[in-house]
Amino acid sequence: MSDLLFGLVSTYGLTVIAASAFLSCLMFPIPTFAVMLAGGAFAGSGDLVLWQVLVVAFAAAVSGDQTGFMIGRMGGPAMIAALNQHPGRAAIIERARTTLQRWGPLGVFFSTWLVAPLGPWVNLIAGATGLAWWRFAIWDAAGEAIWVTIYVSLGFAFGTNLEALTDVVGNWAGFISAATIAIAVGLFLFTQVRKRLS
Repeated sequence: MSDLLFGLVSTYGLTVIAASAFLSCLMFPIPTFAVMLAGGAFAGSGDLVLWQVLVVAFAAAVSGDQTGFMIGRMGGPAMIAALNQHPGRAAIIERARTTLQRWGPLGVFFSTWLVAPLGPWVNLIAGATGLAWWRFAIWDAAGEAIWVTIYVSLGFAFGTNLEALTDVVGNWAGFISAATIAIAVGLFLFTQVRKRLS
């Protein structure tokens, strides 16, 4: 899969980077971190321009998040209820809802880079539950700036070992996301138990 993505970035450049960043924010299963690494690596080799990769990736990711937010805003609770009919989706929607309830706009911020797999769902829930758009927009942009900068910069700095870097970052990102979700769920359960015992 990585070889295919690297080939697409090599051939189509910024178009693939933009499409990947946008679509992954709408729940398309694309390993966008690998595309960002490849974009940074090709910028490092002189095939792409670094500032263009950063700007295009950032703009596409923010646009994707905004689209997800607006879908949630227009679909509202009825759309969330329909999505909840699927057990797998119900669990991740509940995690997204818990993230927003506990952290508010900071939950949007963390979901764009620290727990990125949760991001598209947080966008939907934020729109459906009426989070103020300007709060969403500010925290989303801040988070995406971190996410894009980290991955593109890693690709730029270590592009000569791109295959190994992709494996390491993929495993690291999965571990960080899983650990963060586990900690958040643990804290939520702890506070619930503490409230009942009080």
